[in-house]
Amino acid sequence: MRKIQKKLILGVGVSVLFGALTGCETIALTALGIGASTGVSHTLSGITYRTFTEPMPRVKGASLKALQRMRIKVASTGKIEHGESITANAVDRDISIELEAISPNTTRIRVTASSGLFRDSATATEIIMQTEHFL
Repeated sequence: MRKIQKKLILGVGVSVLFGALTGCETIALTALGIGASTGVSHTLSGITYRTFTEPMPRVKGASLKALQRMRIKVASTGKIEHGESITANAVDRDISIELEAISPNTTRIRVTASSGLFRDSATATEIIMQTEHFL
């Protein structure tokens, strides 16, 4: 009789474990779907980027408005190969925005928010989402 009880308890425990794991899969798939719906991509190094079907001057203006809305101070702007750059500073964050003209009506934005050795992809993502808001 004890062997049957142990097997029953073990079976129930395994069922509960598999049920919990199945729930995690659902959560993971939901999180993946949310990330995909924003259209924002991330690299493993914490760089966030997105391509807009808008001319570069328009994306630059929207980026500057996004930084203003977020009360992040622009330190400088400049030219880079195939585009422009914006450097900004927030509390303990150095922000770099690169705008690359892929075509006359397509612009890629690349945002890096660094805090010392660490990258803050959440802040970088929010800058891109606010830029989209102003487009």
